[in-house]
Formats: sequence, structure tokens, C-alpha cells
Amino acid sequence: MVVGMKILFVCTGNICRSPMGELLLSHYIPDADISVDSAGTRGLDNHAIDPSSAKLLDQAGIDSSAFRSKRITPQLADSADLIFCFEPHQRQDIATLAPRAGRRTFLLPDFANMCAYCAQQGFITGNNRQERLESVIDNASMIRPMLPAPISIEDPHRKDFPVFQKAYDQICQALSIIAKATA
Repeated sequence: MVVGMKILFVCTGNICRSPMGELLLSHYIPDADISVDSAGTRGLDNHAIDPSSAKLLDQAGIDSSAFRSKRITPQLADSADLIFCFEPHQRQDIATLAPRAGRRTFLLPDFANMCAYCAQQGFITGNNRQERLESVIDNASMIRPMLPAPISIEDPHRKDFPVFQKAYDQICQALSIIAKATA
């Protein structure tokens, strides 16, 4: 029996990038054995998603009206099998808050690069999506030197709509790469 994998998206306020990641994941990786959540390192509690993020999700046919923000806790980080963040300082904040989670915390675009590299090199193994994602995590420290420097996805909070569009596009691109490599 598959226990299931828990994926957590973490940004700063949990109202722009991480909710987009959380709500988009199931469209790229429709897997009942994967649960997804999101939080913020400085998350506001119980706030609605930013209207610009909501607009982008609405355009993709995703209803975000029920979403409410929360702050990351050590328990939330420790219970996640895979954590995606968007900037290096978030990764550092997570490692400080929950040191055991550090080995499975990645910048989203960096993990996408790892998935693509592992797929190309034949390093992805496993009988289901969870096992294939875990094989990428297990290879991460070995392949890190072969990959380009990790890129951040800029925080669009309080910025113009094109910055939200760019973040959305980068999140979609990364999720698409991860989905294809671990299919």
C-alpha cells in the first residue's frame, strides 16, 4: 500500500506564489497519492489569495476562492516529503525552522532542473510517481554540481500584473518539467 507523498509549497506571505503552486500541482500531476499544501515563512494567517494570483488561476479554470493563507510551522515542514520554495532565503528559513526538512527542500525551478537531468541520465527509478520523485531527492546532492545555479521566482506581491504573470509562467514551466520527467 502506498502511504502517499505530501508536497508543500512555501513562499513569503502565502498569498501569491505558494498558493499558485499548491493549486496548480494537481493539474500537472493528477495523483491521488500526492497531497499538497502551502504556507509562508512570514505568512499572514487566514488571508485570501492575492487578486492577481486568483485571476491567473481563474484563467486556467482553477477556483481559488476557498484558499486561506497560513504560516509555516516546524510540524508542517517536518510532515512534508518534498518542499518547494521560490527564493534561497525561504530555503534557509525552512532549514532553520525544521533542520530535518533541509534535505528535501528545493527551489522549485532547481528541482525541475534536477528532474530533467535525472530523467536524461536514467537516474529516475520507481514504480509510481512518489518513488520517482524520491529518487530525484536521493540524487540531489550528487547531481547539484552538474546543474546551473538555482534561479529564484520573484515575489510579485504589490507589483504590477506582468510580474504575477511571469511568476505564474515560471511555476507552470517548472511543474510541467517535473511532471514529464517523473511520469
